[in-house]
Amino acid sequence: MGKEAGMEAAEIERLIKEALPDASVEIRDLAGDNNHYAATVISNSFKGKTRVQQHQMVYAALKGQMGGVLHALALQTGTPEG
Repeated sequence: MGKEAGMEAAEIERLIKEALPDASVEIRDLAGDNNHYAATVISNSFKGKTRVQQHQMVYAALKGQMGGVLHALALQTGTPEG
């Protein structure tokens, strides 16, 4: 079934956009190992939410993949206005 370790950037983006359809998502593979990513997620859904709540929304979108097949995700979130 292919490589079991890691998670493709496209899959991370797909899961985030499934939960937050208006999101602008930028994913960077930090180590080239499909395990360590940096993501910037901009969405109107984050309006009125604290940074922690925004990050929780993204982690929820990843459906439990954090700490499992996805080892590390450096996350930046915000709204279109900043």
